[in-house]
Amino acid sequence: QVQLVESGGGLVQAGGSLRLSCAASGSILSINAMGWYRQAPGKRRDLVATITSGGSTDYLDSVKGRFTITRDNTKNTVYLQMNSLKPEDTAVYSCNAEVTDRYGLTMFRWGKGTLVTVSS
Repeated sequence: QVQLVESGGGLVQAGGSLRLSCAASGSILSINAMGWYRQAPGKRRDLVATITSGGSTDYLDSVKGRFTITRDNTKNTVYLQMNSLKPEDTAVYSCNAEVTDRYGLTMFRWGKGTLVTVSS
């Protein structure tokens, strides 16, 4: 099975930084787009950032200039560098990837999420 595992969440003060990682493992042939989502209690799940296999990126308006999404294709890993964090950034952050396995099956996979808490 193809699995995605996030890491890097934690508690940080407003204005601080965190870097999230999402590593894909399993019988992977290739990975197309990857992205980060977030959801806070009582709020909708938002698409935070995406990156294509070619490196093109898109961001949620509220994180532009503060967050940066990158990927390392040699490690099948996507990162989210979060700077100038605000309390409203507090949420569970989950990664998603479009993966083709070694049997030729293309699928979307989700990680279980990592909690980011930003204190005032």
